[in-house]
Amino acid sequence: MTASDDSVENITLTLSCPNTIGIVHAVTGFLVSHKCNIMSSQQFDDEMTDRFFLRIQARCEKPISLPALQAAFKATAEAYDMDYTLVDTKRPMNVLLMVSKFDHCLNDLLYRLRMGQLNINVPAIVSNWSDLKPIADAAGIPYIHIPVTKDTKAEAEAELQKVIDENNVELVVLARYMQVLSNEMTQKLEGKAINIHHSFLPGFKGAKPYHQAYDRGVKLVGATAHYVTADLDEGPIIEQQVFRVDHTHQPEDLVAAGRDAESQALSRAVRWHSENRVMLNGHRTVVFQG
Repeated sequence: MTASDDSVENITLTLSCPNTIGIVHAVTGFLVSHKCNIMSSQQFDDEMTDRFFLRIQARCEKPISLPALQAAFKATAEAYDMDYTLVDTKRPMNVLLMVSKFDHCLNDLLYRLRMGQLNINVPAIVSNWSDLKPIADAAGIPYIHIPVTKDTKAEAEAELQKVIDENNVELVVLARYMQVLSNEMTQKLEGKAINIHHSFLPGFKGAKPYHQAYDRGVKLVGATAHYVTADLDEGPIIEQQVFRVDHTHQPEDLVAAGRDAESQALSRAVRWHSENRVMLNGHRTVVFQG
């Protein structure tokens, strides 16, 4: 067999299905039959839902096209009623970043991208304000300004959808994008949009959450990265980050700690999703960390 333009050397297979006997045997047998050497394997059996989750990374010892491998796996997937993805491990995921005026999460993601810590491609940055355009310009990424008002929300989301479609976007990251997406938009992006919430959910909602926390004398501040759903800030949680604080911390100290928590939680959530480590499990998630 000779290598082709669509041949793959390393693959990542993630799946979930009803738990039963023989799943691992069937999957590993399939990989062996196609000369794929398993490099790592993680699994989880959810006894509460009787559902099985598996993530495998493998190296193809002989050139094979990814479409051919995906087509061949369908029979195994159908036999066990699997929800699955089978992808080229090395291919970057197309990720659209959305921002408003806060820049800490955007700066952190772009830094990690530049340092090679994120296997993603950012075709564009979308914002309802023009403030952060210099950051996008410095990174060489197109900055698309889509203003949003109550009266223009439908038109703005139609323009956003066009950006998503034209750039083959696989994940939308709301990196402190301060607009609520419509129910229709969140349904289209189900499992493919991550938001960062400025609290360790459940937490203080509404205006000035860190000042509310200060007034209540909290000992922990944090942030929560979760998938976007129609229920505001109630989506399946991917990652959370907390910092311990005490009586000496002023509101501005809590703001600074909160921004660090937001950046760290969001970057980990983006990395894990882009590496196909996160799987939905009802309203919860299974996260196979590296």
